[in-house]
Amino acid sequence: MRVLITGGAGFIGRHLKAHLECSGHEVRICDVETWGQLVSVLDYEQLEPFVAWADQIYHLAASVGVRRIIENPIQTIETNVTGTENVLRCAEGKPVFIASTSEVYGKSDKVPFKETDDLQIGYKSRWAYACSKAMDEFLALAYWKEKKQPVVIGRLFNTVGPGQSGRYGMVLPNFIRQAKAGEPITVFGDGSQTRCFCYVGDVVKAIVKLMEAKPWGEIFNIGSTEEVSISTLARMVKVMSSSQSPVVNVPYSQAYECGFEDIQRRVPDISKIREAIGWQPELRLEQIIERML
Repeated sequence: MRVLITGGAGFIGRHLKAHLECSGHEVRICDVETWGQLVSVLDYEQLEPFVAWADQIYHLAASVGVRRIIENPIQTIETNVTGTENVLRCAEGKPVFIASTSEVYGKSDKVPFKETDDLQIGYKSRWAYACSKAMDEFLALAYWKEKKQPVVIGRLFNTVGPGQSGRYGMVLPNFIRQAKAGEPITVFGDGSQTRCFCYVGDVVKAIVKLMEAKPWGEIFNIGSTEEVSISTLARMVKVMSSSQSPVVNVPYSQAYECGFEDIQRRVPDISKIREAIGWQPELRLEQIIERML
């Protein structure tokens, strides 16, 4: 099968490409990064022949990372919404996986998050990414409803693993880099906020299985349910790396901007994907950290 991955030069895209090629598929990527086919999803005419070549499309291209979102909200919205619309316009009946995010749950305190929950997104620039990805979901579902375009949406929770960069604020690779370098391990806020970290290999398996199962027009949470506070995560990295780095707290106003709003708990309900394709994460957090060290 011929498969196109948008954003294929990114962290998840690279792992997905390797998995699909090992399964015997022919894979092409389009990305604006420094390798592969340098094609932007914002350029419809550039994108169209790549989509025409493919039998199915994994749409991962997006503007991500809290720091990038705060600094470039216009680029975030345009890249995510226009890029997704271009992919769906080009697809013309070919199956498309749309990568969404747990960020769309916004400020909801109804934990664990379930796919049928209402979304509670704020108005500060920090929510530009969540708002744009929610629009991606609405676009995809509209294409399914009106045009019967085969789409499935995955709301990805914190995905981590080897080769991930902390450049745009990804917390675990940043902690590991700081611990190895003997630098202070910086915890933003008071560190009581919790996240669930899922191994990229497990996430890739879920994405591929969803495309094989063909549950078109549906949304699925993809993530781990192993909840950990950011302060505890920092201490785990420090101990497991035998680092002498101190763990220090940095106010959100210093890390990002005044009035920054964070999500206190981010935990998925994964019963829907478990029932649909029998998927659940295999690696626990300690095993993931060991692979990343």
